[in-house]
Amino acid sequence: MKKFVMAALGGTLAGVIATTQVAGPLLAQENARNANVYEQLDLFGDIFERIRAQYVEEVDEKKLIEAAINGMLTSLDPHSSYLSPEDAIAMRVQTRGEFGGLGIEVTQEEGFVKVVSPIDGTPAAEAGIEAGDFITYVNGESVLGLTLDKAVELMRGPVGSEIIITVVREGEPEPFDVSIIRDTIKLTAVRARTEGKAVVLRITTFNDQTTPNLEAGMKAQIEAAGGIDNVSGFVLDLRNNPGGLLTQAIRVSDAFLESGEIVSTRGRNPEDGERFNATPGDLAMGKPLVVLINGGSASASEIVAGALKDHRRAIVVGTKSFGKGSVQTVMPLRNEGAMRLTTARYYTPSGRSIQNLGVSPDIIVEQPPRKPATEEKDATNPRKRRSEADLRGSLSNDSLTEDEIRQIEEDRAKAEAAADLRDKDYQLAYAIDILTGLSALAPSK
Repeated sequence: MKKFVMAALGGTLAGVIATTQVAGPLLAQENARNANVYEQLDLFGDIFERIRAQYVEEVDEKKLIEAAINGMLTSLDPHSSYLSPEDAIAMRVQTRGEFGGLGIEVTQEEGFVKVVSPIDGTPAAEAGIEAGDFITYVNGESVLGLTLDKAVELMRGPVGSEIIITVVREGEPEPFDVSIIRDTIKLTAVRARTEGKAVVLRITTFNDQTTPNLEAGMKAQIEAAGGIDNVSGFVLDLRNNPGGLLTQAIRVSDAFLESGEIVSTRGRNPEDGERFNATPGDLAMGKPLVVLINGGSASASEIVAGALKDHRRAIVVGTKSFGKGSVQTVMPLRNEGAMRLTTARYYTPSGRSIQNLGVSPDIIVEQPPRKPATEEKDATNPRKRRSEADLRGSLSNDSLTEDEIRQIEEDRAKAEAAADLRDKDYQLAYAIDILTGLSALAPSK
């Protein structure tokens, strides 16, 4: 017994000695690192003073410091940045769903401004700006080398004023100019409509209005159809949706899931990670669900698509999403400005990060390129094909009742409407075809 105690004490003493021996160099390294940081801060102060005293023109000290802060943040990743007090106010207004501008969500790539997506019903969307476009000049001024905030500032201006942006687009041989009239951007977070027996829910952004709009839109369309039994399913259209509030992405996902994880976030420290789970209740009442995505679907859109795909609650159709799998936290600062800092990555229920990879559709469906205006005009008036019924004196069909003939004509009209939709929006028509097939296979009640 005495030997055991001595051995234990010896181990303890050895541990203390070993710890002391290791702690010494670690402490020295930490002190050296702190000293190096202070030296760099002194260097910053020295440079600041020299600029203020010797630059060829008098400088605005406040702007100089703000530029230094923003440079520090933007060097981390494309989504971290400094928000001046004015920008912080504008951001808060935007999350409420109304702001001034062109109506595009942008990021920065290779020094140029890249369009993540145009927002439905905005001047940019109506002018034909597409996801993936690069903006190289604004009113003849190059954006190369500018920070993203500075480039965005160039695009801002009074409502009703004109802006000319130069666009580089994949597949186009030369850059081209686009004229846009600035306007107040009023976001309708969700637009609901019915195509045939399918309810289409177009979500354009994730702001404070999204979930209430979604719930109200679904309720109105179900009531108009005469009840859920008359609905074949739902299409959640997230194409060109640049994202928004994480909380809204979670609530939208939860609207269609009964249980299970929706998304998890993991930051620098493991203890800061969070998991968000679904609560009971499915607004779609178990009806089939198809999610539409494309390269303009980013951030919160990818959370929703990833969650519904991993839980096999929805079939995801379209093309690969944007691949923004990071979480930004907006931190208020003492000058009433704010700091947008990337603090975590998010992961789908299967544990996969979407960062740089995006969500891959279950079924890849490309959207055909837009036809020239002349072709579209010709396509709207196709030459009618003649049939037996057009021949003078043709025999009538005596095997069907008037009600049966009327039903056939109604079915034909629906088929023609579906064909028209296929010409206008092939991806959406494909999604509705999937819902029709799933509904036909569903067991009758």
